[in-house]
Amino acid sequence: MDIRQCQSLWEVAKMSTCKENIIVIGAGGHAKVVVATLLAAGYTIDALFDDDLSKVGHNIFHIPIIGGLERIADYGYSSAIIAIGDNRKRKEISIYLDRYCKWITVAHPKTIIHDSVDIGKGTVICAGVVIQPDTIIGDHVIINTGATVDHDCRIEDFVHVAPGAHLAGNVSVRRGAFLGLGVVVIPGVTIGEGAIVGAGSVVIDDIPPFAKVAGVPARPIRKG
Repeated sequence: MDIRQCQSLWEVAKMSTCKENIIVIGAGGHAKVVVATLLAAGYTIDALFDDDLSKVGHNIFHIPIIGGLERIADYGYSSAIIAIGDNRKRKEISIYLDRYCKWITVAHPKTIIHDSVDIGKGTVICAGVVIQPDTIIGDHVIINTGATVDHDCRIEDFVHVAPGAHLAGNVSVRRGAFLGLGVVVIPGVTIGEGAIVGAGSVVIDDIPPFAKVAGVPARPIRKG
């Protein structure tokens, strides 16, 4: 979806007082955070699905893990969210299940999100997050625990902003990029599509697409 078309989805999510039952796709560690976020936001979760069939029969917070992704088609058109931290896998699953699922957007009630912020479908905003005015966030994005996003940022589809990361104003994060734990980004920087920024890095220059950088300041990681 075009990132500029997000506002109506987010307005519906904020205004809804009747939270539908949903399913969660993924049952790993990140799924615990997503499930906790959903429950705190007032949703009822019917079941979890994961292709690791060794998890079937187990549960997360008493919500059963009932099968692999191929079983989701049996549920028909279900409200759903993907609870997988890996950007590439999240994208693949969203494409695979798009015809079966209605993707919801969820924000933990202990967040601060300005009313002018636009947020796309399938996105998860975790506890302690602050998002400042006129920021645009795309589809299937993760803004993880305690991260902050300042004014006028642009965060495209399938991005993951890890816990404790901090983006200053006017930062652009292109499709599928990953910002590790505690990353700091100065104002006006662009992080390219698919780029990976290592934990604890300080980004002071634009990052090219698909680059891997780390350090203070962030620099390309040498192979070997």
